[in-house]
Amino acid sequence: MAQHAERTHHLTFNTDGQPHPLVNSLAIVTLVLGGIAVISSAFNSLHLLSSWTGLVGIFTGGYGQFISVTTPERFALIIGLGMSAVGFYIGVAHGGLTGGLW
Repeated sequence: MAQHAERTHHLTFNTDGQPHPLVNSLAIVTLVLGGIAVISSAFNSLHLLSSWTGLVGIFTGGYGQFISVTTPERFALIIGLGMSAVGFYIGVAHGGLTGGLW
């Protein structure tokens, strides 16, 4: 009888077999904040949104990198950090964190 190898490919950040709910949450939050920061930085009038979400994404991604354990977690965090930084810098260039409010 032929042996059948089980192939289970699914997206997971936990390649070491241990659950890491905090780091997984930080990775997802950093990716979402980075996406919002990059998309909103394309519009001059949304500089407050892009700069603040970028700044928060930089801090969450930095802390996530500090406590991350596996390579997929670090990969997602770096992608989110990059998007957050680009959105932050473009948002600051368009008007900054306060944008003339103070």
